[in-house]
Formats: sequence, structure tokens, C-alpha cells
Amino acid sequence: MSSDPESDCRPVAKPRLPREVWVLVCANVVVALGYGVVAPVLPQYARHFGVSISAATFVITAFAVMRLIGAPPAGLLVQQLGERRVYISGLLIVAVSTAACAFAETYWQLLVFRSLGGTGSAMFTVSSLGLMIRISPADARGRVAGLFSSGFMIGSVGGPILGSLTAGFGLSAPFLIYGAALLVAATVVFVSLRNSAVVGRSDDDVDAAVSFRAVARHRAYRAALFSNFATGWASFGLRIALVPLFVVEVLGRSAGAAGLALTAFAVGNISVVIPSGYLSDRLGRRRLVIFGLALAAVSTALVGFTTSLPVFLVAAYVAGAATGIFVSPQQAAVADVVGNKSRGGTAVATFQMMADFGSIGGSLLVGLIAQYTSFGLAFLVSGVILGLAAIGWIFAPETRSRPSSEHTPVRPFGPEAGGEVP
Repeated sequence: MSSDPESDCRPVAKPRLPREVWVLVCANVVVALGYGVVAPVLPQYARHFGVSISAATFVITAFAVMRLIGAPPAGLLVQQLGERRVYISGLLIVAVSTAACAFAETYWQLLVFRSLGGTGSAMFTVSSLGLMIRISPADARGRVAGLFSSGFMIGSVGGPILGSLTAGFGLSAPFLIYGAALLVAATVVFVSLRNSAVVGRSDDDVDAAVSFRAVARHRAYRAALFSNFATGWASFGLRIALVPLFVVEVLGRSAGAAGLALTAFAVGNISVVIPSGYLSDRLGRRRLVIFGLALAAVSTALVGFTTSLPVFLVAAYVAGAATGIFVSPQQAAVADVVGNKSRGGTAVATFQMMADFGSIGGSLLVGLIAQYTSFGLAFLVSGVILGLAAIGWIFAPETRSRPSSEHTPVRPFGPEAGGEVP
């Protein structure tokens, strides 16, 4: 017992984050920037081979499908080889396949190269989340998750701007620029992490891989799976597929205004995601996830019934901020459950796949709902899905704890556990 009666009232200093965190955050920014550079020109680049519009857009779909198909093998590779090797390999595959797109002579070559890129992206994404879990101090997992998410969001905002500038050098230029940037990023990550004691442990000095069955017994993990599905549905499927059409066809505004709406969502997300992650380390994950999902449900449902652009932009900002509130605590909760002393590649891959399922399914179904009923109903359905995810977290236990060892996963795990946290 402390002899100082005021010792418990002193503010707790933020834990110093490992250098490896900043290396990986910078790599995330480069990846997202590059994707943003390529995305605006990809359909046009496919069209210059003389194919139809549907064939041109299928290049984008193929990338997403291969990400989904590639996630389970990527998780198994992480279990066997460790996060670092799979991470760098994924970066290299995306780099080479993207640069190869610039030299494609037929549509089918372009499709093959982009599909390979989707496989590499699955490897990178799964291992990146696994590395985040492994290198995060137990009392700073929310903060690290916020930094990781903000790195991707910053890149996704700046990428299209950079892409519009590089497109002036020709349709193939963005692919070469992105490929070169990823090669540099892979080299920097390899050199920076090669002798890292933190990441080195993740490859060579770890306990046996934690099984998916053990992780899936935890109600918080199951709640995270559904909420990540809802995230993919609303934040990627609905936002990318329907928001631009809503702004143009319902609000009667230009395509530039549609881009402004997407930016408002991203700015809302960036402005909240880091503070939310820090708060989750102090207050716990569950309450923030529930509040963020509930706010996202209401704001998303209301977006579809707005009639003016200024109101729509405000609602989009709120929806983005609401997403930022729950994304970091959600990822941190998964990190709590998996723990950072066992490889959880399969559990991490499944978590990521749920977002991809939501993104693909959401983009297809919200379009059908809007086409055959109304835009408002499509947004309302998306809000209901987010609301159901919030309800799922109400019945999930809190995962934030202060174990005696910061490298111990949230109990209970393994055959000796016999149940889950009440």
C-alpha cells in the first residue's frame, strides 16, 4: 500500500509507444496514399483496352474478391511464418503486381495483375493487424489502433488528390509511382524491423498459435465480427457505392460535391479516431463501441433523408466521427482477446474478412434497394445493421483489463479455460 495518500490521484502518463508502431503507421499512410493514387484512373485505364464499362469496373471487384479469398490463407501463413514475413511479402506482391499493370498489353493481363495485388493486399492487411496486436503495449492498444486507422484515413484522403496530379503524366504513371513507393516502404520496414526485439519476438519467440475456436468462444470477439461486418457495409459499401449517387441524383449536385461529401466523412473519422483509442485505454472498450455504433446508426439512417447539401455534409461528418469513435476500441478489443504472446492469424483474418463481406455485400444490396425502392430506405437499412451491432456489444463483456503481465491475452482461452468472461 502506498504511503502517499495522494498517489492514486496523480495523472497517469501516456505509455511510450515502441518505435515499431511509428514505422508501421508510416507504411500504412504510403499504402493508402498509393491506393488513392491508382483508384481514380483504374477504370479509365481498363477502358483504354476497349472493354465495356462493366468489364472495367470488374477489375476493381476482382481486387476486392481476391482480398476476401486470400484472407484465410494469409491467416494460416501468419500462424506458420509470423506476421513480419507475411507483412513484407504482401507489400512486395502488391508493389510488383501494381507496377506490372503499367506494362499490361491486354485487359486480361491487367485483370491478372490486379487480382495478384488483391492477394498481396490480403496478406498485408491480415499481418498488419496482427503486428498491431503484437507490438501494442497492453495499456495502449486503443491508442495504437487509433494511430493505425488514422494512417489509412490520412492516406485515403490525400491519395485521390495526389492521383489527380500524377494522372497528367499518363494513365500508366500512377501504377509505376505506387509500385515504386511500396518497394521503398517494404525496404524501410524490413530494415527498421529486422533487428527489432519487439517484432523479432513475434516471429521467433512466441507461444503456440491461439486457435480460432478458442477466440470465437469469447462474446466480445463475436460482437466484433458483426460490428466489423456493419463497418464494412456502412463505411465502405454504402459510402462508396451510394453516397456519390445520392449527392448527384437526389440532391442535384455535381460529382465534385460528391467528393466533398466523402471528404467530410473522412475528416470526421480522422478527427475522432485517435482520441477515441486513447479514451478506450482509460475507460474501457465496450462503452465507446456501443456509443459509437448507436450514433453511427442514427446519423447514417438520417443521411438518406436530407434534402440539402449543407445538412448532408454535417450528417456525413457526424457519421464519420461516429465511426471513428468505435473503430479503435473495436480493434483494441480484438487485440485484448487474441493477446500479443500468441499468433492469432486465423482469428485476425476472420475479423478482417467480415469487413470485406460487409463491403462487397453492402455495395451490391444498397444499390438494389435504392434502385427498386428508395435511397432513404437503403440508408435506413444500413443504420439498422449498425444498430443491431450496437445491441450485440451490450451483451458482450468488457475486454480492457490490467493483467499482471501485459503479454497475457484476455482470459479465458484454451481447453483449460472452461468458459468465458462473465
